[in-house]
This record gives sequence, C-alpha cells and structure tokens, in this order.
Amino acid sequence: MQTAKRVNILKPEGAYNVLAKCEDLERQGKNIVHFEIGQPDFPTPSNISKAGINAIKKGFTKYTAPLGIMPLRKKIAEEINKTRNLNVSEKQIAITPSGKTAIFIAMSVLLNQSDEVIYPSPSFPAYEAVIDFTGAVRKPIPLLEENNFSFDMKALRKNFSKKTKLIVLNSPSNPTGGVIPMKDLLEIADLVKGTDCWIMTDEIYATIIYDNFIYPSFYGIKSIQNRTLLVDAFSKTYSMTGWRIGYISAPESIIDRIDCLLTHTIACTATFTQYAALEALSGPQKKVEAMVKEFEERRNFIVKKINEIDGITCQNPQGAFYIFPNIKSFRKTSKWMAEYILKDAGVALLDGTAFGEYGEGYLRISYATSIEMLDKGIKRIKKSLSKL
Repeated sequence: MQTAKRVNILKPEGAYNVLAKCEDLERQGKNIVHFEIGQPDFPTPSNISKAGINAIKKGFTKYTAPLGIMPLRKKIAEEINKTRNLNVSEKQIAITPSGKTAIFIAMSVLLNQSDEVIYPSPSFPAYEAVIDFTGAVRKPIPLLEENNFSFDMKALRKNFSKKTKLIVLNSPSNPTGGVIPMKDLLEIADLVKGTDCWIMTDEIYATIIYDNFIYPSFYGIKSIQNRTLLVDAFSKTYSMTGWRIGYISAPESIIDRIDCLLTHTIACTATFTQYAALEALSGPQKKVEAMVKEFEERRNFIVKKINEIDGITCQNPQGAFYIFPNIKSFRKTSKWMAEYILKDAGVALLDGTAFGEYGEGYLRISYATSIEMLDKGIKRIKKSLSKL
C-alpha cells in the first residue's frame, strides 16, 4: 500500500535506532552502558510532580484553549522578559505538547514548498525532518570545531539569499554543546534586517550553561523581534522529558496562525502538565541549580578522560550535556566507529552523521548519567579503541 510521499521522506531518528539495537543486545545478555540518551537522569523535582498530581485531583483534565492556560502563558512571558530584558506579552505565547511539537508548528507556519532554510550541521534531526516534510529546501551550514562549534559564517553569508525564508539557530547545541557567540548572533540579525527571512531560535538548553558564562540569547536581540520565534521546553531544565510540554514565543502578527495549526493538530496540551510546568517556573530553583552543577562536574570528568584516549580529541562544551569528540584519526566513518564501539565495548553512543552530513568524523556522547557510569563506559571505549 502506498502512503503519502511526504511521510515516506521521513527517516528514523538515530537515537531510537541505537536504542532498538541496545534492547536486542540486552535480550541476548550483553551489558550495555548507555551514552546515547539525551535526557537528564534526575527525577522530576517533587514539587512539580505534586503540582501535576494535584491538578488531576482538582479535575484539570479537560480541554483548554489551544494556545494554553493563561497563568502559564503569563508566567512564561515574565520569565522571558526577566532573562532577556524584553517586553513580551502573554498573547505571544503558545503552549505545545513538547519542544518537538513547538519546532514542527513554528516551521510549518512559516515554510512553503521550495523555501530555503539555513540550519546548522550537525544539529537536532527534527530540523531536517520538518524541512523535508514541508517541501522546503535544505541549506546546511557547517558548525566548525575551530570556532567552538559555531557557524562557518562565510558559508552562512554565501548561502543567504532572497530565497532564504528561515534561519534555524540552536545554542547551546545538540549535539556539540557549543554556544554561538554574540558577535555571530548580531551578524545574523543584521543579515536578516529588511528581508523576508525569519529566525527560529531553539534555546532549550539555555539554562544548562557552565563556568559562570553569561548566555548570549538571540531572542534577546530587540531589533529583530518582529522576525523571530523562540522555541523552548521544560524537558531538559526540569527533567520533564516524559511530561511532553514546550512552548513558542512569536510575534503577535502570526500567533493566530499558530493558534489555528494547534487547533487542527493537537487541539490543546494536557491541562495538568501545564499546571506542573507553571509550578516548575514559579517554585524553587535549587534542584535545577544542583542539577546543572552536577552536569558541570560530569562534563569536566568525561572531557578529561576522553582526551586521555589515543586518537581522540574533545573540546570542552559550554552548555547542554553532550560532548562531540573528534575521531578522524582512526580513518573510519563515524557510523562504523559507533557500531564497533557498541558491539565490541558494549557502549551505546551516536555517530556524528546521525545529526547531519557535517557530523562526519565525530561521535556524540551524552553525559546525562552518573560519574560511575561515565567512568565505566570510557574505560570500555579506551580498551576497545586500543585494538584499532
């Protein structure tokens, strides 16, 4: 039976492919160390879980407006204004069931067939998936290791044209952990001024920043607000991956289109999860701070250990909870290396090309697990690679 061409364009996401292989190996009795999963290993803070449970007990299990409950929309607007020195209104906020949904809705509202989209490579696979699904045209721009995994700005300027409808930003980045410096963000903002191009900035890792670094947010650039959409979610900051809740902040000029698309796709985000998200923002932040501190310790540990392996070099990422080690010296493809490490060492990680063509020569390791598990996995990798 034939299905729609736009569905056939979609491909499985790398992490889920690796997870399926791991499950098969584990059924065979093999012990696997998991470095492929991009989610915090911490529980959702108890005050957030209790808020969700209380919302269910109070009967908040019915439909809400597609854009979300007003208390949460107001609180998100307050947080954006506080962290980015803006004056965003709650009328500009749309609640979505996950960050992925926010990405899909935001890009679908903007893109027509044959529109060109500039986006980072390597990057979160959802960007390419939605570009292909909408019939838009990919324009991947390399993230350069020598630029701390920021854009190749010469390539970005060269690919920018009247056909460019959207530029996608993700900082800190999945998979590199790199942060785009403000000078690059300002250059991108200047490039877009006076054009029909939009910016979608995915800042889901914005709170997971290390070394007391001041995070440069593209969404904080006031001069380009009328052309910018922010997508974000509660998954990473509050360890709420399974709650499935995110949001979009967009100009009021297009919020009605977002409202319509939400109406005809998801109708509304689960009400009780919205009350849990409201507590996440309103309640104490100490557990978030402790989680980020632990991630920083893990980053320091794994970067040191991975750089001690012959043939591997690895930058110190500024944010998120991934490292993106360079394995080019082995003269093997990233996919071959990832499969070899899984089979020989029993360590699951992702090849760089799972995140796009310019990820070749790299692997992605998530350090969202304990230091004990990181130590165990790195020792296995070191032993396995010594055979090569």
